[in-house]
Formats: sequence, structure tokens, C-alpha cells
Amino acid sequence: MILAGDVGGTKVHLALYNFAGGKLQPIRDEKFPAGEFPSLDDVVKKFLESGKEDKTEIVAACFGCPGPVRDGRLKLTNLPWTLDSRELAKALGIEHIFLINDLEANGYGIPEIVPEKIATLHAGDPSVVGHRGLVSAGTGLGEALLIWDSARNAHRPIPSEGGHCDFAPRNAQEIALLNYLITTLKGRVSFERVVSGLGMKNIYAFLRDDQGMEEPDWLRERMEKEDPNAVIGTCGEDGSSEICAETLKIFVRSFGAEAGNVALKVLATGGIYLGGGIAPKILKTMQNGEFMQAFLDKGRMSPLLESMPVRIILDDTCALLGAAAYAEARASELSGRSERAASLHL
Repeated sequence: MILAGDVGGTKVHLALYNFAGGKLQPIRDEKFPAGEFPSLDDVVKKFLESGKEDKTEIVAACFGCPGPVRDGRLKLTNLPWTLDSRELAKALGIEHIFLINDLEANGYGIPEIVPEKIATLHAGDPSVVGHRGLVSAGTGLGEALLIWDSARNAHRPIPSEGGHCDFAPRNAQEIALLNYLITTLKGRVSFERVVSGLGMKNIYAFLRDDQGMEEPDWLRERMEKEDPNAVIGTCGEDGSSEICAETLKIFVRSFGAEAGNVALKVLATGGIYLGGGIAPKILKTMQNGEFMQAFLDKGRMSPLLESMPVRIILDDTCALLGAAAYAEARASELSGRSERAASLHL
């Protein structure tokens, strides 16, 4: 068995997998509120204790985490945890444990996803093999470069912290948004402050407080009692709120512009993948043309981007699949036994 984890700023998603016919097969998964646990190993222990699986059969584990991993160690971006793969291996009694960036895990997960779990936003030229870009808007804004390795006939994910690069406004409204955020945040503004769950709330506040858009009483009450991003997404998608609809428009335009920036930087002839939890929840707005217009608005480089496919990842277990695939591949290198290969002969 393989243990995989997707560690986010608000939740930890854990799963157990085995292999059948060379493909990952889920056994069990569960989500935990991260803030209720003092450490990751406490979360994992609770998960393993709640099942009936034989824990001694776990041959490897991998956790995709927000932030840069250095020598098997990292300090989480949005949680007061410091993780060390060696300490985790000792605490959990699992010989092979790996820590990788969460976007790196998503990158490894893309080849494991069934085609039905990917939505095409722009067809481009799907026959071209080349580098890809991955841009994920969720709690934060994650980015990774998926570099084509012709020798391995596969993409190699290269993690980055590109979501923390400077926000670049493209019109008068976005310049006003930047000025508003500079004031409210008291300094520098990154793309993550606009294209993320936090960014969605920032845009909404800008439209309400700086641009004077109306916030009806019923909407204010919902924003206070419910998840603000869920309210903005629902009311923006169904057209019941003008301020929510405008929030989503600015959000997807900025998302599209930054995805286009990544496409240029990595020369993503193999396409751009959009991950994270937000895009699948606002598909109607993602598909209305605003995203692609901003994505393609690159002057002389627009024809180049026109040829690049743009796809949305609909499978919320992508990072788990990638972490499991990475764990199996690295463990097989170290042990000389491949669980995936062995399943082909069963």
C-alpha cells in the first residue's frame, strides 16, 4: 500500500492506495481540519487508526505541502508546522517517506487522472508535445513548471513560488484595485492577493468599499454567516448579485492573465493546466470567454498562446494521486521493487 497526503492551509486530505493493472486504486480517504491538530503525524495516526488496513503493508508515503521543500524539510506556509521526512518516518514507522511541494504533487498526478476529470477550456493544438504549466488557485496561488523529458517520455514537475510574484494590473480598474490593496495591505501586492480564495474576498471588498458597488442586506447577512467565497461563487454564477458577478469577472481575468504569463515563461506548447479548488466551482464564469481573452492578450505573442491547450483539472484527488505515484516511484528506486510493475503480473 501507498499512503498519500495533500496538506493544505485549512485541511489535510489523506488516502491509501494500491495498484491494479499498473493503475492506482483508492482504498480509503479522509479529510481532517488541519487547525485542530498539533502536527501532521498526529493527523496521520488518527487516519490510520480509524481504518482496518494492515499498517505494516504501507511501503511508502508522500505528502504534498505548500511551500519549498529543502533536504526533506519545510515550514508550512499557512500552518505552524515544520515537517521533516526523517522525523515523520520514525514517528509513523514507515521506511520511505517523502515531502514534495503541493504543486509538484499535482503535476505528478495529472497523468493519473481519467480523461473525464479534465475539462478543456481551449483546444489549442493538442498534438504538440512540450513543456506545460500548472496554475492552481485555492487557499493560495500555486504554480509549477512541467518540463518535458524526452528521455523518460514524461513531464517532470518543477515547483515554484511564482504565485508570490508582483501583481501586474492591465487596465484602469485593476490599477485602482492595486492601489486599494497597497493601502489595505500596507505594502507589496502579489498575484496571490488577487487570484486565490483570499484574493476573491479582496476583490469583493474593493468593489464594495472603493468602487461603491451595492451590497444588499441579504447578501451581507450571507457573507457574515457562510463561507464568503462560496457565497461569491454561487451568487456570481447564478446572476443573483451584481457585485459577486463582477468579483468573479475580475478574478478570472487576473487568473487568465497570470496563466498566460506562466505559459510564456515556460513556453508551454504542451498546454496549461488549471488546478485548485476554485476553477471547478465557477466553471460557468471560467467558460464565458473572460479568462481566455486575458490569457491570449499578450500582444505579439498572442498567436503563440493561441496554439496552447488550456485545461481545468476537475479531480480534487489530483495531488493525492501525484503524491502516491511519486512515493511508489521513489521507493522502487530505493528498494528495487516496484508495486506498480508487480501489479501488472497479478
